[in-house]
Amino acid sequence: MSENLLFLTGKLAEKSLHKVLADMQPTEFSYRVAQLGVSVAALLTPQLIMRRLPDAGDADRIIVPGLCRGDLGLLEEKYGIPVERGPDDLKDLPQFFGRGGREPDLSMFDVKIFAEIVEAPQLTVEGVVARAEEFRRQGADVVDLGCLPNTPFPHLRDSIDALKELGFKVSVDSLNTDDLLLAGRAGADYLLSLTEKTLWIADEVESTPILIPTAPTNLRSLYRAIEGMLKRGKPFIADAILDPIPFGFTESIVRYQRLRKRYPDINIMMGVGNLTELTDADTTGINAMLFGIITELKVNAVLATSVSTHATYAVAEADIARRIMYAAREENRLPRDYSNGLLGLHDKRPFTYTPQEVEELAAQIKDPSFRIIISKDGMHVFNRDGIHCDTDPFRLYPHLNVDNDGSHAFYLGVELARAQIAWQLKKRYSQDEELEWGCATPNKDQEGRVAHRDASLKEKREKRAEKDDGITCGPRKIETDAEAACGPRKIVKAPDA
Repeated sequence: MSENLLFLTGKLAEKSLHKVLADMQPTEFSYRVAQLGVSVAALLTPQLIMRRLPDAGDADRIIVPGLCRGDLGLLEEKYGIPVERGPDDLKDLPQFFGRGGREPDLSMFDVKIFAEIVEAPQLTVEGVVARAEEFRRQGADVVDLGCLPNTPFPHLRDSIDALKELGFKVSVDSLNTDDLLLAGRAGADYLLSLTEKTLWIADEVESTPILIPTAPTNLRSLYRAIEGMLKRGKPFIADAILDPIPFGFTESIVRYQRLRKRYPDINIMMGVGNLTELTDADTTGINAMLFGIITELKVNAVLATSVSTHATYAVAEADIARRIMYAAREENRLPRDYSNGLLGLHDKRPFTYTPQEVEELAAQIKDPSFRIIISKDGMHVFNRDGIHCDTDPFRLYPHLNVDNDGSHAFYLGVELARAQIAWQLKKRYSQDEELEWGCATPNKDQEGRVAHRDASLKEKREKRAEKDDGITCGPRKIETDAEAACGPRKIVKAPDA
């Protein structure tokens, strides 16, 4: 028996929603659409829905617009069935229901991320912990304390103690044997790095060593170190050293391939910072390529750094890259349609509306509120007074008639700037929403746009009160969870489900 779904929407999106659902047929569910009387679906709130939707009828599940804010638990309590947010853009409903492929499982990976705090000796213990917490939020499994040459690290033991107390796995990165011994005795989980000449440290402490060659190109010395640890019967990780471009990068990849072929069952580490830090290119693409290689070679750990400003999100990118590439390898699929986490600059489907569809939508508008949608032709700005399209916001400004309305001039300036950037980069734009930048997307401040709208409405009410010009288009009191009844330039969103 098929599931019955109830889709909630607003006036402007109703026609588009019916079309998208009709184009999806046949589906594994039956459905009906409830239009709740607001122009813009994104303005729906649980409180407003409960007032305007008496019951859910025979629905087994309710789908609300993706941009509908508030606690959906209130709706589940009232209607007694599951309530779920749909996609932000109703054009994404086919993908939401698996028409673009099933929802990928990115919960699995087989690569540990060691995130190095390069400047650890120069930080306080509190500073080390703060950096470690940030790396953990980005997905790191192990926090690596980097020891700088000729730089004292008197609080190394205290830093290890503080991190271990907070549940961190800790590694210490140094070529100084005294640092490594101290770290091992303090409880560090891993030591970077031992060579065939310093294997004796592995006999002194319980820490797992990361083995490196005596010189990056001397792979045989790494083999000898590996054989030494195999004879000891103790765990270790081997690192063939990734060289930067153009100082042997290709040859170093070959070294990793040879290492894996010779030792198919050992744990291997790759330090990716020599590429992400030392190449002036966006690190999302670098991490995607490197983790493709890492996944094929079944490398077990990476050492990632986040020092250069262009590598700020390198650890977070490593986290999503390892998940995508693992899923692609295990499912024997190309690494596509798994996640947008590494699509920082562009989107796969930036323009969800054609210019013709925007024109049709604009013809339905009966109020003075501005809507902004981008298509391949540029930025479309429209309200009941007309529609204008351009690729330059400055050429649109004369048509907006907001010369004496500072609040809305500011608002439209912000939105058109976002829209222009999205159009130039071929990114998805949704009015009132910040642009998405993959892993680098900051947490959205929903209160910001709401506060601006509320301030604008308050300003209008005050102006009307001062003029007392007898406006009769609606009550002066505006409910906080409903649409404004009137106003010269009310801020609303473009249509969505």
